Amino acid sequence: MDVKDPFVEKLQIIIRFAVRILAVLMVLVILLGVIDVGWTLYQKLINPPAFILTIPEILATFGAFMAVLIAIEIFVNITIYLRDDVIHVKIVIATALMAVARKVIILDMEKTEPLELIGLALLVVTCSIAYWLVHEMPTFSIRFGKNGQKEPVSNGESEHQT
Repeated sequence: MDVKDPFVEKLQIIIRFAVRILAVLMVLVILLGVIDVGWTLYQKLINPPAFILTIPEILATFGAFMAVLIAIEIFVNITIYLRDDVIHVKIVIATALMAVARKVIILDMEKTEPLELIGLALLVVTCSIAYWLVHEMPTFSIRFGKNGQKEPVSNGESEHQT
């Protein structure tokens, strides 16, 4: 017996519309990010000394690339949510790991406090462990039995997709 509340259904329609708007805006952010990376790289290559990038400029460019890749991952999260109406923890953790990696790549070691480095290292380790646990956890779903009790159903294999 599946009774749906019309008010909640209307709210869900509004939320799905809002998520679609977010997807369109994220595409705009990605396109602007790509243009920014291209323009910045172009400017750095034509200014004297031409076609030479310093290590800080290379790291800044890597950071800009990673920011666009993180935006793409967020877009993937949004589209998967629209398709499945579920948030996939594995993809969210992978996005967080990428954001942490970006922070590590652009980190200025001369201006970073030791305690901040320790916190960042702990963040890398915990995100990595969380990703590994989610990756190795067997997939299962919960079905409701005839008498209304939850019955976990496992397919017995680990999810090995990235």
